[in-house]
Amino acid sequence: MEITVVGTGFIGGVLGRALATAGHDVAFASRHPDDDDVVGNTNAKVMSVAEAVARPGVIILALPGNAVGEVAAENQASLAGKLVIDATNKMGDAVPNARRSLPTTVRYARAFNTMGGEDMAEPVFNNGQRADMFFSSAEGDRATVEEVISGVGLTPVYVGEDQEAVVDGIFQLWVALAFKQGHGRRLAVVMLKD
Repeated sequence: MEITVVGTGFIGGVLGRALATAGHDVAFASRHPDDDDVVGNTNAKVMSVAEAVARPGVIILALPGNAVGEVAAENQASLAGKLVIDATNKMGDAVPNARRSLPTTVRYARAFNTMGGEDMAEPVFNNGQRADMFFSSAEGDRATVEEVISGVGLTPVYVGEDQEAVVDGIFQLWVALAFKQGHGRRLAVVMLKD
């Protein structure tokens, strides 16, 4: 699958390298396309934002939440009709996701925001439990988002269509446990069932 990761910071790097290692065709969208340090030991590539967003396939937004509006405005035509997975978190905002900053023509999904990047980099905990990644998307995009999440090594848990507020609630729970309760960043919320 062709996957573009917009952002070359910690989260973008973790996601893009994991997906490239899993065999996906990954391009990082960067304001500095000549700097390819983010690819590590993978076959991923770095391109300008405009070039990378114009590629077919899935787009993962892994940049500061407040930067999404500018990227969306500059690349509105290229984003039209594409599946965009929003991994951003606008810390301190009442609505931490970036859906309102995106054109209404995108197919929106919310994922990769309910745990720290350390957990995505090492998704299996000491007890052998694989971390769950809760997500929301249209039913028609569910299988694709599940494939992307699985490519990072996480167990996908679908919460429904247009349920980004539920996913954001899990993010807020993670923040409360990790920081306010002092449990640290190496924790994940999991679903248990019989």
